[in-house]
Amino acid sequence: MKRKIFISFTTTIVIILIYIFILQYNIHRYANQKTSDPFDYLIVLGARVKGETPSLSLKYRIDAADEYLLNHPACIAILSGGQGKGEDISEAEAIRRGLEEYGISSARLILEDTSTNTKENIAFSKKLIPNHLKSGAVVTNDYHLYRTIKIAEKQDLSLTGIPAKTPKIAKLKSHVREYAAITSYRLKNDISW
Repeated sequence: MKRKIFISFTTTIVIILIYIFILQYNIHRYANQKTSDPFDYLIVLGARVKGETPSLSLKYRIDAADEYLLNHPACIAILSGGQGKGEDISEAEAIRRGLEEYGISSARLILEDTSTNTKENIAFSKKLIPNHLKSGAVVTNDYHLYRTIKIAEKQDLSLTGIPAKTPKIAKLKSHVREYAAITSYRLKNDISW
């Protein structure tokens, strides 16, 4: 009896480890994919805002978007994220302020300030993409690109990922939460491998 329990326990642990390895492989692969520059538009995903101050995760997303926009002056950006609990402004507004501080013109920025999750970020942003623009990329933290791109594919939107750094202090927590989010989406058949 003890042997059967041990074998079952060991098998379960091995399956979980293999599953985590597969998830991490895909997260790494999408965070390091080659980009086919230039893009007509970016979708910049929001993250937590503390009052009116972007969290470090959001600051890194703003920095990555700014770098791309400075080097590609014809590109526009859709800034996506609503206002959550403890946020005095929407995540989209925090991104706008950050990019304008860096010198990006407001004429290049479109706000989507009602979404509350990644699926809504993509769905609501898709409606704001000007018809004449064809190639797009999404800016989010590196660990988040795999799920984001898969969600976009499910909504018939082809996006390439532009990775923003993940704060070192939040890496483990972010990855564990992402494993859970990917698993939830997979169980709902919303994303595939």
